[in-house]
Amino acid sequence: MEKSRSFRTIHSLVLMLSVPGLMLLEGCSSPNAKGEGDTTTTGTINISVDESFKPVIDSQIQVFESQRPNARIIVHYKPEAECLRDLNNDSTRMVIVTRGLSDEEVTTLTNKYSFKPSFGPIAYDAIAVVVNGKSKDTLFTMQDIRSMVRGISGFKYKVLLDGTTATSTVRFVVDSLLKGNPMGSNVVAATSSEGVIDYVSKNTDAIGLVGVSWIGNKDDSTQLSFLKKVRIAQVECRGCNGTYVDPVQYNIAARRYPMTRPLYYILKENYDGLGNGFVNFLTYEKGQKIFSRAYLLPARMQFVVRPMQISE
Repeated sequence: MEKSRSFRTIHSLVLMLSVPGLMLLEGCSSPNAKGEGDTTTTGTINISVDESFKPVIDSQIQVFESQRPNARIIVHYKPEAECLRDLNNDSTRMVIVTRGLSDEEVTTLTNKYSFKPSFGPIAYDAIAVVVNGKSKDTLFTMQDIRSMVRGISGFKYKVLLDGTTATSTVRFVVDSLLKGNPMGSNVVAATSSEGVIDYVSKNTDAIGLVGVSWIGNKDDSTQLSFLKKVRIAQVECRGCNGTYVDPVQYNIAARRYPMTRPLYYILKENYDGLGNGFVNFLTYEKGQKIFSRAYLLPARMQFVVRPMQISE
């Protein structure tokens, strides 16, 4: 089968992941001095967000702005590496990615802006394995998945990732699955998470790795349409004996599902501006409930497991 123009092999992308994400120290101006006109509920700011989390962050911004009519958050969805580089741009107030800052990055940003950036986890995500609706393979061990991304598996699947550049999913595959091993020629990139789902839905010889927020929310009509196209495979439970589990909140919280990652905010703001207002929204009840409805595990709101009985 010839590769579509929408896809290309991603061996070159691994090289991008070895380049420091921030590339800072270009200039020394500070864009966030108090007095620019925004408050925690008013103003306009630009943020960069890992494109893997577009559905849930769109929901967060929609609710935030609906409750604060004088606030506007202009969001730019990009691969994670580009979001981190945007920390060097004065126009970008905040980024949302799957890692925090290293000590070296904190020092560099503090020296650049004359104040220490804030960052912290806001939710935990799972990377789901999606297969074609006609696929007979719906149970995978972690060894199966590692072998597939290396191209040495007995499964002859094409593995689709969610971007043509260094996304957080690509970084997860490189850091957590490959661990220094070469990537197989069967690993290709779609232009987006939606592109992964669409391709897998049309090809029985493909599987995809996407963030669970793209397919986990059964209250979202778009995601319901996705689930009619593909199936969510179960992955071998961590610490269990022969059990396979879904990428749902309980399994993320209990660390039973093996492919999880945190979601962090990183904020360049040293006063009570709109960036801090949005962070407060994300980390308190309303924002945390939105993460929960999107099938991510809230990082700041306690996750309670209640016993229940079902009567027939």
